Amino acid sequence: MRVSRLYTAIPLASGAAIALDEDNAHYVRTVLRLKKDAPIILFNGSGGEYLATVGEVSRKAVWIAVQEWQDRSVESPLSVTLGLGISRGDRMDLTVQKSVELGVNHITPLITERCVVQFKGETKPQRWQHWQKIVQHAAEQSGRTQLPGFAEIAEIAPWLTAQHGLKVFLDPYATSSLADLTPNNKHVTLLTGPEGGFSGQERELALAAGFVAVRLGSRILRTETASLAALSAVQMLWGDFASHQ
Repeated sequence: MRVSRLYTAIPLASGAAIALDEDNAHYVRTVLRLKKDAPIILFNGSGGEYLATVGEVSRKAVWIAVQEWQDRSVESPLSVTLGLGISRGDRMDLTVQKSVELGVNHITPLITERCVVQFKGETKPQRWQHWQKIVQHAAEQSGRTQLPGFAEIAEIAPWLTAQHGLKVFLDPYATSSLADLTPNNKHVTLLTGPEGGFSGQERELALAAGFVAVRLGSRILRTETASLAALSAVQMLWGDFASHQ
């Protein structure tokens, strides 16, 4: 039987009894429908995970009995930072979710010139919280014990100048490929655009900041396809897709 995994920001220790926060309690009670003594796995993003059992389920609270800590990691030896041009609706949701499954370590949603998503009033923090939840659930599902970082929504220009290591951006008109490059200190930064791609000015800014333009084959890929293909490629070239860990 598959045991459900749950991320919690609460400090964890063997032998402790913890009350889940409202969102996680609702998930355990209503979605998973776990009963007393049901097994569950908890992790808080600091590495490793805890075997646990459900201690009490009521409308007021869900208590978990924390048991043995397991030193387990599924992290890739390659550290990947993703600057993700914001795309519309399900495309963005899919890219965030699958990026976590593919081992990304840090994501920054970026506002670019051709970004068609408009943030008004309270929509920006609401969208960020929505994407952060997707990151959490993808980490739970994929067995990760470290939660990828998910930065605040940022403008592309200042983000570009703050990056380091091997820096690449996806450009269907580039002549270089990922296979021509080598990451520094097992770290790579990927920059991917929104539906309309990057403007000429954004390309110039990226090149000035030390980014290398690369292409993924001879076909034009949709934004969500390009991001996930690039992540798969770097894991195959330099990460855990190429190893037998």
